[in-house]
Amino acid sequence: MPALRTSVFALTTLLLAGSLASCSRNDHGLPDFADLVEKNSPSVVNISTVASEQVSVAPEADEQNPEWFRRFLEEHAPPGQGGDEPAEEADVPQAEPLGSGFVLWEEGYVLTNYHVVQGAREVIVRLMDRRQFTARIVGTDKSTDLALLKVDAKGLKAVKIGDTRKLRPGQWVFAIGSPFTFDYSVTAGIVSAKGRNLQSEQYVPFIQTDVAINPGNSGGPLFNLDGEVVGINSQIYSQSGSFQGVSFSIPIDVAAKVARQLRDTGKVTRGWLGVVVQEVDRNLAQSFGMDKPEGALVSRVMPSSPAEETGIKPGDVILSFNGEPLPTSGSLPPLVGSVDPGQIVSLNIVRDGKPIEFKVEIGVLDESDAGPDPEVPKSPPPRVEPPRDAPIGLVVSPLTDEQRRTLRVLSGGVRVEQVSSGGPGFAAGVRPGDVILTIAGQEVNSRERFADVVRQLTPGATVPMLVSRDGAPSFFPLELPPAGGG
Repeated sequence: MPALRTSVFALTTLLLAGSLASCSRNDHGLPDFADLVEKNSPSVVNISTVASEQVSVAPEADEQNPEWFRRFLEEHAPPGQGGDEPAEEADVPQAEPLGSGFVLWEEGYVLTNYHVVQGAREVIVRLMDRRQFTARIVGTDKSTDLALLKVDAKGLKAVKIGDTRKLRPGQWVFAIGSPFTFDYSVTAGIVSAKGRNLQSEQYVPFIQTDVAINPGNSGGPLFNLDGEVVGINSQIYSQSGSFQGVSFSIPIDVAAKVARQLRDTGKVTRGWLGVVVQEVDRNLAQSFGMDKPEGALVSRVMPSSPAEETGIKPGDVILSFNGEPLPTSGSLPPLVGSVDPGQIVSLNIVRDGKPIEFKVEIGVLDESDAGPDPEVPKSPPPRVEPPRDAPIGLVVSPLTDEQRRTLRVLSGGVRVEQVSSGGPGFAAGVRPGDVILTIAGQEVNSRERFADVVRQLTPGATVPMLVSRDGAPSFFPLELPPAGGG
């Protein structure tokens, strides 16, 4: 027994020593980051920019930046571009410290955020040893908010790249950066969640942490307790412009793939499926006969896309992509974008309550077509209540050729003219000017067809209704009144 106890003790000690090898602990068992910070700080850089003489940040681009970053730009505007400085001093360019970055490869490649160098005429990279270099912008990727820089410098120390897949909520992480120009500031916290989807960058499954991130931290590295970079600090969620406990980092696997493409080809190529998807809520899940809300509901299939050629249809619910479950619709774009064009992937889909598996060859995303649909002028809703016998409380009319062009409806559909405020259509979210394309999977293209489809619906059921609003189709859950309920 003593020999057994000794062996168990030795094994336990060995495992504990291995787990603490990269990060020591203090007397209270909490991580001590000092050695990791000292070891990794030389790989972190401060980034300053000299704004373009024409404009520092284009107004339309400025609107796409986070609110806190816009405030930071205003507070640190160069002479002649804001504040109380006289305009005649504007011809003397000033390098403004705007963010952080880190050495990704020892050959002089530095990774940072796109919004840090956006609109810059000159980019200055400063190392921990106080050396400064003018950097060349190798390439940028607006969709992931990343930029790859190149400096001609010797003796650079590259970071170690971690495996984001092994990162778990609750694990300790820390950041090194230059918040509010305070160089090499260290902040620490834990991973709050993984796979967060933000509208600003739909191809990035963000890491959410409670690490304090402020203006100037952007582009800096997020480290794990092994001293490996697992993310790039990019955004915060704030109502004040400063840190409020929620920050987001770009996973390093996403960033490294983008950086390699920028280095090798100068551009980023993404996979393309060719669908527009929406969230599945409880009511929509019920209307599609699903047990729970999950997956990505296909509301539109793009013409001549891989999805169309495979046979995917509006109303299909994609539950998994190449074996990866889709808890929400926002989980799909980063998975598709990360796939190399030409690769064949599997899709698990629910159609009419039945599971189907598709094999799809992923295409190439054309970034010029990835933006939102243009605005369409809205017609004011009529104030006249529809007659009491209007099906589901809606009065509809066929579309004219002009309306089809304006509303971008190629075929089928009826335009909603009037909506009863107490009817099922109104409760579903339908409004005047909308175009109803299908109800319960049945196409409608005339008043008569609309009334006929509604008449065949089961009282008390909830069915999906595909509606196009301002040229963008989406599904609405239509809850029908029970028999005898009016």
